[in-house]
Amino acid sequence: MQTVPILGAHIEECELVDGKIGGIAVHIGARVAALAQPGEVLVSTTVRDLVAGSGLQFEERGVHSLKGVPGTWPLYAVARSKR
Repeated sequence: MQTVPILGAHIEECELVDGKIGGIAVHIGARVAALAQPGEVLVSTTVRDLVAGSGLQFEERGVHSLKGVPGTWPLYAVARSKR
């Protein structure tokens, strides 16, 4: 059996409580990761906007409701480079 990584990313301030990282940012990151397909890097609009000018390309993956998070969230997959 081959393991295929998935990654979900969101950037926001985290909370540190009793030496553990938590808060809504961690929750959002976990929800985004849960929606990623095998081999896919899925990111929030916040991540996409912060890396503008980096040369990374993104593909829209639709607008999603994230359990326990208010509102709807457009998500993007980092496009695979064409080599």
